[in-house]
Amino acid sequence: MSTENTITTINQVLTQHTDRNGMARQDALQSTVTLGNLIPPTVSFDSHGRILVAGAATVVFRFARKLPPSLHANTVLLCTEGVSSGAVTPLEFSVFYAKDIAIDGFLGAFDVQIGVREAADGKPQKGALGHDAQNLAVITTGQPHFDVVVDLTEQGIHPAELPPLGYYAVGRGLCSEEETIEALPDLTGTFDKPKFFRLDTEKCAHTSRGLEGCTRCIDACPADALDIVKSAITINPYLCQGMGSCATACPTEAISYALPDPDNTQHFLHQLLTHYQAKEGVAPIVLFYADDDMAPAGETALANAIAQMPSRVIPVRLEELASVGIDTWFSALVYGATQVVLAEAPQLHAKTRHVLLQELDIAARFLKTLGLETQRIAMLPVAELRHATLFDSDVMSSDVSNDNAPRTKLEGSKRDKLASALDLLAAHTDILPPIVAVPENAPYGRIDIDTSGCTLCMGCVTVCPTDALKSIGTTPGMTFREQDCVQCGLCEQSCPESVISLTPRYNWDSASRQQRQTLHEEEAAECISCGKPFAPVSMVNMLIERLRNHSHFQDDAIKRLSMCEDCRVRDMVADMIENPDQQIKA
Repeated sequence: MSTENTITTINQVLTQHTDRNGMARQDALQSTVTLGNLIPPTVSFDSHGRILVAGAATVVFRFARKLPPSLHANTVLLCTEGVSSGAVTPLEFSVFYAKDIAIDGFLGAFDVQIGVREAADGKPQKGALGHDAQNLAVITTGQPHFDVVVDLTEQGIHPAELPPLGYYAVGRGLCSEEETIEALPDLTGTFDKPKFFRLDTEKCAHTSRGLEGCTRCIDACPADALDIVKSAITINPYLCQGMGSCATACPTEAISYALPDPDNTQHFLHQLLTHYQAKEGVAPIVLFYADDDMAPAGETALANAIAQMPSRVIPVRLEELASVGIDTWFSALVYGATQVVLAEAPQLHAKTRHVLLQELDIAARFLKTLGLETQRIAMLPVAELRHATLFDSDVMSSDVSNDNAPRTKLEGSKRDKLASALDLLAAHTDILPPIVAVPENAPYGRIDIDTSGCTLCMGCVTVCPTDALKSIGTTPGMTFREQDCVQCGLCEQSCPESVISLTPRYNWDSASRQQRQTLHEEEAAECISCGKPFAPVSMVNMLIERLRNHSHFQDDAIKRLSMCEDCRVRDMVADMIENPDQQIKA
């Protein structure tokens, strides 16, 4: 039987269900505008087809003999281990030997250094080159870079979990020899790929005034496309492969997915479920999947699983499974879905999976608090989908007069949408604790201040990236809005008195969560010269106590700490005029 006859596409599977839910599902999918960008921004790669094949000599030689003759002249073999007995060196290739190797770059611009200094763990360090380090491309081709790398080593030379485009990690099993050999002849020319992300550094909670806070996006990227340059998060568009995990992990939307953006995905879900309900479909289940994660066998398994699931399961294709997160999942429940299921492919990268599991852990805490089954939002391997526990009751239907009534589309930032969705669900819950604990890494919570030690220096207010902390303005003091706090820790690090602590939690009381509350306030000290308020009393007292023994604040000079800036300058100038000899001695 041919492959075409055995593989059933998802669209073909959907047409097999002709009951009411099946017909409603078909109508909803056909009536809803498909997700996508009309003209996505792109980045370009220029490749001249210079190939490096690296690995143990025997493996490299065997692979090289499989290459078509048209590639021989542009291919360099780099042996990481000596030639075993009986191995014959292919004369038609340039062959080199090196043990210490570092590879960096992307399609058309791979920098390959040999003679690299090793770190303590035995792995080559990027940028830590020994005196004998040399650029292999310059030695072998006279050009600064290789365009394509075939890595046959089992451990892999390039450290990224998801290697860059043009890097074929055959030895690690990320691609086969056959796939690589088939692809190599077509890797000469100019190639474009989408720029998958948007970056707004003004919203970033990573750093402020030299302090480091949130690193969720860096930890989430399997392609190692994120880095810190001059204390700011940067994304290399040539390394980014659009996994979306950085955007889902980012609590402030400094990074957002752009193909399509999550806002469009949520609007798509709203339209999809509204159309489904308009055709009298009941108890819809949203099944998110990313076919880019699926090998052909995985696509077949997914289609077969959907064929055996109830017709109320609505498959929604994403560019990447992690391109949407907890806000979209809960929005789907509010729009009428009884359940949200993520189809986990075997090829899902470990860092991406970790981000999704963190989001699912938080979602489970919220669902449990709402008195709902934690499997209402779940990620399941494709092979287990057909055995999944599926719910047939709407999480809000008990308080809705018409189960098929359309629900209002949620607006605002992803954080606003999540809060709105949780508030709507909470309104249908009889007993709800006002405060619940969340995992330590969750971007929800409040800060606590030991006011007895706080001098209101406002360092914490200055570094807060979301305006969760603000100064009162009219008097010395600060306010806090819990809805905006992402638990980045910058305020805690900035406090010179170490009186700030973080408390991860979720406040289900919408009014208090959104209300701006005064954390600490005190009267301003009045200038002893002119009477003008100029600084917090606690700060003035702290400075007097710490500086009373300093040589610059002896005798009457200590009183300047109790003056406003203008009076302090006038007093210093007057003292210089009256005692010029004293100033010279100082």
